[in-house]
Amino acid sequence: MSAGAALPFKISVLVFMHDEAGRQLLIQRTKAPNLGCWSPVGGKLETATGESPFECAVREAFEETGARITTADLHLFGMISEKGYEGQSHWLMFLFECRKPLPGLPAAIDEGKFGFFARDELARIAIPETDRTLLWPVYDEHRRGFIAYRAECDPGRPLEVIVEETRDRPNLD
Repeated sequence: MSAGAALPFKISVLVFMHDEAGRQLLIQRTKAPNLGCWSPVGGKLETATGESPFECAVREAFEETGARITTADLHLFGMISEKGYEGQSHWLMFLFECRKPLPGLPAAIDEGKFGFFARDELARIAIPETDRTLLWPVYDEHRRGFIAYRAECDPGRPLEVIVEETRDRPNLD
């Protein structure tokens, strides 16, 4: 299927959360997309209510982890448009880093179980291939700044990434 084909368009957030030691919180998903893989916390915007990406990030963090955060705890560091992801849908994702550390590991939920991982451990666990090649390198390089890019994810063609904007903000904590 062509990346420009008429597919469902989904808007979501990913919230990169960590503990006091700086280990990343990931959930091993029991549902698609990314079934069985470890991913950051996140979910789809409630577009019918006009929910903003920041509101969605606060809601999803609470629903999935029980953490009470505010928009002031969040830094929007990325906006990614994935065309034709897995040949099933188009995604617009907003990437947030949560500055407020979690005090402990959240309890398992319907969507999966949680684990804390040091950044170097991610090379040895099951994560989606696009997370390995795009998402985590973007986190590493831009989590203190901002990046917007689009990825042409047509399963029949090589992945193509087009950076649309980048900004560095090294003093942001």
